[in-house]
Amino acid sequence: MRKSGFGCKKVLIWVLSGMCCLIPGTVLCRGAGAGSVSASSSATITSDSIKEKEGQIAQKRKEKENLKDGLSDLKEIKKSLEAQKENLKNYVAALDSSLEEIEARIAELKRQIDVKEEEIRQTEAELEAAREREENQRVSMGVHIRLVYETGTPSLVDMLLRSESFGNFLNKIDYVEKMAAYDRQLWQDYREAREYVQLCKDELELEKEILDETRESVEIEQRNLEELIEQKRSDIISYETDIRNKESAIREYEQEIQAQEEEIRMLESAVAEERKKLLAESRKPPSYDGGKFKFPLASYTRVSDDYGNRIHPTLGVEQFHNGVDFAAPKGTAIYAAYDGQVVAASYSATMGNYVMIDHGDGLYTIYMHASALYVKSGDTVGKGTTIAAVGSTGRSTGNHLHFSVRLNGSYVSPWGYLSQ
Repeated sequence: MRKSGFGCKKVLIWVLSGMCCLIPGTVLCRGAGAGSVSASSSATITSDSIKEKEGQIAQKRKEKENLKDGLSDLKEIKKSLEAQKENLKNYVAALDSSLEEIEARIAELKRQIDVKEEEIRQTEAELEAAREREENQRVSMGVHIRLVYETGTPSLVDMLLRSESFGNFLNKIDYVEKMAAYDRQLWQDYREAREYVQLCKDELELEKEILDETRESVEIEQRNLEELIEQKRSDIISYETDIRNKESAIREYEQEIQAQEEEIRMLESAVAEERKKLLAESRKPPSYDGGKFKFPLASYTRVSDDYGNRIHPTLGVEQFHNGVDFAAPKGTAIYAAYDGQVVAASYSATMGNYVMIDHGDGLYTIYMHASALYVKSGDTVGKGTTIAAVGSTGRSTGNHLHFSVRLNGSYVSPWGYLSQ
């Protein structure tokens, strides 16, 4: 049977939240009892927090829209490279520059993937908390509705007849108004909790879409990279094997090797000058202790070209090969063969991205054609330090490491230093 009236009960216990409101003749106790949930448990969900979440979603939609805009325009890159083909050196340098930009883009996309995966984990946790909040609000609403049904709502006449004084009557009216306001707030809290849950769902779905599209962008850029590398390989071979270019190609190659030699000698001269300064200051320069080198690759397929005189694979003339070529997949880690100081970490049209390390006593190692460099000039590295990654930059037609050793200004066989 439905109960009504305030006079029949001096104490009304309203189990809803953590605030007590004392009204003459009546106690409104909003306490967090068993099975009850505080209406203030959704205090963190406000119209402002909803607007903030809507703003975050709008920002992520822009992020998704802008994702494709950042992809490399392969057609435009090829078009710009076409004008460089008459000069192989300029063409190789321009193409390598494009490859470097794509590599940087891939690295940035992979970083974004890591960030997005973390954002998804955070949004999933936030969604779980929002769902719990929504459930709490639903339970709170159920408790409230049940108690209102059981106690009833007194009429004005009822309250007037049962009031001890007019002041007591006004207090009861104020109480009813407060309860009505509380009802509205409870409903508003529930609606906001539900809305926030939906926003979290929308955000999570959008983040997963962005993650998928970012992964797809990485695949697209990888294909662009591979297509450009293949075009470079094909164009170099075509240029060098074309009988009409044969003489000029050989001449250009010899000039590039000479330029490479001059660049290396200049670096060695700079190191020699630095050693003189150290000796003048009675400081001992670095010294090679005679130990065996670490193999410079994390893994390799085969020796694609050994040290010594050989027939150039495309020019068809005998040339001295000043190092050992180790065929290896792109991105394979390149290690410092021994302790030393980096004297160069740079780019040249012949060597591509390369690292040169001084080990002391006139001994140097050089690592060519890298896709990425992880050290800079002046760095001190230990034996086995990762200094670069295998690539095909410079005058190269496939992914490999060209590993050279120089002693007192001349190239020597790396096999005399490597522990195989």
